[in-house]
Amino acid sequence: MSSVRHAIYWVPEGDLADWGARWLGWDPRAGRERPHPDPALGALTEEPRRYGLHATLKAPFRLTEGHAEADLEQAIAALAARLAPAQAPGLVLARIGRFLALVPEGDTGPIDALAAACVTGLDAFRAALTDADLARRRAAGLDPQEESHLLRWGYPHVLDRFRFHVTLTGPLDEAQEEAARALLDRHPPPLPRPFRLAALGHVVQGPDGRFRLRHRYALSG
Repeated sequence: MSSVRHAIYWVPEGDLADWGARWLGWDPRAGRERPHPDPALGALTEEPRRYGLHATLKAPFRLTEGHAEADLEQAIAALAARLAPAQAPGLVLARIGRFLALVPEGDTGPIDALAAACVTGLDAFRAALTDADLARRRAAGLDPQEESHLLRWGYPHVLDRFRFHVTLTGPLDEAQEEAARALLDRHPPPLPRPFRLAALGHVVQGPDGRFRLRHRYALSG
């Protein structure tokens, strides 16, 4: 089993991608650090920085024995050719648990179905989780359905427990959330209206733990 982890993300393009690279301090498209617009962002965005601005469609996984990266790439291309783009009226700021994120407005059914297709359609390439992986996921506390998803799909927050979100911060206490919201007021993200999910991003984790965009596959179904 390879130690390299792959994932399927929605990775923004254009102005939102440029904003996200500065906000988090990491550009997954170019694979390089970017200066923050405010020094205070360093501490508030440390946890999501290594991923870059993104929304998870299929969580990071290692390739199972017998599959090469080229096999995975071929499967992603085939899946993207079958899937149609999904759309929502826009993205809005929301608190999810202890962090801030961008989430879609309105009916998320088409986006949820697209994510489910990524989870199930590419699962043959996912190596089984190690005991350490399982312990790390369980540390957050899982209900029976999430535990079932973890064992079957390698991640607890999939299918009926999935919520599309673009993480903007790490965990925040009350004072940190107030500071983060003030920074967002000063450096607002250029939110697309409508929001259109039109491509799958294949990202790969490097030896430094950071994720980089390997290729973007347009949805053409």
